[in-house]
Amino acid sequence: MPPAQFIPGKKGSLAKRLKQLSPAQLLTLFYALAIFLGAALLATPLAARGEPVAFIDALFTATSAQCVTGLTVVDTGSRFSLFGQSVILALIQVGGLGITTFSVYLFIYLRIGVGAKGRWIINETLMHTPVGSWRELIRGIVVLTLVIEAIGTALLALVFVPRLGFWPGFYSAAFHSISAFCNAGFSLFPDNLIGFRADPLVNTTIMALIILGGIGFLVIREVMAWISGRIRNLRYPHRRNIRISLHGKVVLVTSVFLIVFGAALIGWLEMDNALSGMPFMEGMWTSLFQSVSARTAGYNTIDLNNFRSPTLFLVMFLMFVGASPGSAGGGVKTTCLALFFAIFYNRLKGNPHVSLFHRTIPDEQVTKALALVLLAASLIGIALFALLIAQSTDLTHENPREFLAYAFEAVSAFATAGLSIGMTATLNPAGKWIVVLLMFVGRVGLLTLAFAVAGKVRHYSARYAEENVMIG
Repeated sequence: MPPAQFIPGKKGSLAKRLKQLSPAQLLTLFYALAIFLGAALLATPLAARGEPVAFIDALFTATSAQCVTGLTVVDTGSRFSLFGQSVILALIQVGGLGITTFSVYLFIYLRIGVGAKGRWIINETLMHTPVGSWRELIRGIVVLTLVIEAIGTALLALVFVPRLGFWPGFYSAAFHSISAFCNAGFSLFPDNLIGFRADPLVNTTIMALIILGGIGFLVIREVMAWISGRIRNLRYPHRRNIRISLHGKVVLVTSVFLIVFGAALIGWLEMDNALSGMPFMEGMWTSLFQSVSARTAGYNTIDLNNFRSPTLFLVMFLMFVGASPGSAGGGVKTTCLALFFAIFYNRLKGNPHVSLFHRTIPDEQVTKALALVLLAASLIGIALFALLIAQSTDLTHENPREFLAYAFEAVSAFATAGLSIGMTATLNPAGKWIVVLLMFVGRVGLLTLAFAVAGKVRHYSARYAEENVMIG
């Protein structure tokens, strides 16, 4: 039979086939096309300073930017021209907004199956300001993103402009503001942000951008509505209070716990090591910054090679958990961690159901959370195994921290965290391809999987006779 021809308006046309793709498939196609387009642009002489970068390095950089990771095999500030840096910045912005809008769509899509009472509760708790259409929702995400990034640019410019001059300082402020809010971690400075370790304004601005970009648009919207409601209640005490949803509470409480817990442990573990000799406030800023940045942001104000192995393991845990649903950040999300703790707590109390903040979590959501975490751990394990094979060709063990370093790299790539302890620059071509695939699958794959699982639940499946197996 002759091959099918793509005729506009006919069955089997390209346009019709694109319309038949699921949102998850469209997201994957969109990200893949954007990555290869960005790689093609970054590989041109126009994008480089001096010799053009190799295509594999351009592809690695484009994937890291589009997947808002931050791992780099070449220095962004010195190796790429203004055009190349603009391409990277565009990939970061498009990647961050694309992930955010799709995550919000998925988050709301998961509520389609609830009843009328459930939908009423959702509208009352989550959607405080009615959303008339998807266009209005996406417009709100874009506007809020641009406003937050503009404020971050203005604050960072107060520090960067006096040091670098007006235009270079303003451009650097805009670049780092966008990169921080999208949780990308790209920096124009060779030492990342180590030179600004003791600067309170840079620390607080970057951390605020990372946190806002990591908690998600819906949570930001809820908090803004809650604050405005509190202000109105001062004038009208009898008005009904606006309540933050269960999702918002879980995200905020878990995020605050991880930030404080991470900062305290980093400070304790490194006070007589990497932080020794620093003034108290500088050490405090450094510990707090690394705790925030480890949650998929990728910036660092200290050389991570100076950290002890327990501290690096802690950072790996923070990277693995990552940000929250509906945000630009990666990882298995804060809500999964909260559900894990809730499962253990409720089981120890003998409660067969999982409850949080006096609300019962559906068993389906608990199962999905467990499945996503197990899949993430399995994916990292397979990628780490392949990475060790690709990089350790001589099978020697001269570096005692080699395994930890590659495990750190694998977790950072999967969680789109962007932190590294020096192994990214030493990757051979095979290692680069492994990390590229890990970034892409870790960023897009889990979202599409979550969407596929949410959309293909079999409510009527065969149930066989029960029989026990030995456990433990």
